[in-house]
Amino acid sequence: MTIPKISRRRLLKGALAGFAVVPAAALIAKSAAAAEPVTEADPTAKSLAYVTHASNMNANANPNYKPGQKCVNCLQYSGKAGAADGPCALFPNKTVKAAGWCKVWMLKPGAKVG
Repeated sequence: MTIPKISRRRLLKGALAGFAVVPAAALIAKSAAAAEPVTEADPTAKSLAYVTHASNMNANANPNYKPGQKCVNCLQYSGKAGAADGPCALFPNKTVKAAGWCKVWMLKPGAKVG
């Protein structure tokens, strides 16, 4: 039984390909991991007066709030249509409820309040 010889060039190509796979696999695993939902107890959520259901909003405490404003029709929200929650630009790697609201709410172009 003889051991086949591997050229130095072939060995380096294989090693480089292997090193390229590791970061790519890490990126794929990170994007596949489910983002955690934002809670009202989150420090950023508190500072933005985020609530998971806009219907629970106290309009007297937050005069910026108007009925019909929800995360789903906010410019910062990028969830899929009909989804219960989705990503928000204000909370990286987390999701917000589509029915939620915060004081940074701004009407998404083409969306309607209500």
